[in-house]
Amino acid sequence: VQLQASGGGSVHPGGSLRLSCATSAFTLEHFAIGWFRQRPGKEREGISCLGNVAGPTYWPDSVKGRFTISRDKVKNTVYLQMNTLKPEDTAVYYCATVIGGLCPFGPSEYDNWGQGTLVTVSS
Repeated sequence: VQLQASGGGSVHPGGSLRLSCATSAFTLEHFAIGWFRQRPGKEREGISCLGNVAGPTYWPDSVKGRFTISRDKVKNTVYLQMNTLKPEDTAVYYCATVIGGLCPFGPSEYDNWGQGTLVTVSS
């Protein structure tokens, strides 16, 4: 596993977390980086992606305005800032890469996955 996702934890509803996706094996700048999550009993779904062609992409309407993806080229890290967290955001969050500048929608399009970090939102 070359990608390391971290930053998960347990928070109350309304709280915030920042997830990080880093690697020392290659330069993330050359890839599109996607964040995905898998909620209990659900299929893995795309959350956000940052490519090199266009601006950031957010897929579920439920995260728009609450989640922000960003890249630190110096640290070779991509972040997912998650604010106003809700219990339905509880999931294992993964980052993944795909070569090129575009952000494909389906998880199967990504070919390098991190190990996942658990986010639990509960009161």
